[in-house]
Amino acid sequence: MQTTPDQAPDVEELAREIVFQGRFAVERLRLRVGRFDGGTGPTVTRDVFRSGDSVALVPYDPVRDQVLLIEQFRPGAFLAGANPWLLEVVAGRIEPGETPEAVARRESLEEAGITPLQVVPAGGFFVSAGDSSQFLHLFCGQVDLRHGGGALHGLVEEHEDIRTLVIPLDEALAWLDAGRIVSSPAVVGLLWLNRQRKILQTQWS
Repeated sequence: MQTTPDQAPDVEELAREIVFQGRFAVERLRLRVGRFDGGTGPTVTRDVFRSGDSVALVPYDPVRDQVLLIEQFRPGAFLAGANPWLLEVVAGRIEPGETPEAVARRESLEEAGITPLQVVPAGGFFVSAGDSSQFLHLFCGQVDLRHGGGALHGLVEEHEDIRTLVIPLDEALAWLDAGRIVSSPAVVGLLWLNRQRKILQTQWS
């Protein structure tokens, strides 16, 4: 009998070990995973990147219909041979004792020098569930962008060098379509904002 999402197959965990521990961890799992046809698959070994959950916030000015993006160096993109200076939205990791919204507000100040007037949830997603446990909580924040971007921000102790950029939302969407924006929180966040733009403009007017 074919299963439905509410009747997912069982997963048997046979072993788990930490094979790397640094700023992040890599855990090795040995699993036996049930199949949708009712059978059981073979024993498999999977390495999973464990980094903790994170938060991203799209700063949006509903009066000017503008968004604030940040630009910074990313070693993962560098390793992949891509342009390592990515256009992103505000983001950061959740530290012990913090709520996702508190992180969104903290990172807005640290990375962009702004304090959202209001923050609304915009869903969430696993960043790359095939090899990472990281879940990202997405928010949109009401901000006043009348003074524009171009400022430099970031924590010195974390070696951050972040430049801000303020552009119309339509231009940001055009950049997304052209492949200039490839950071997943920014891609998802801008698409969400485009769907909710009129609602937020009414609520935040």
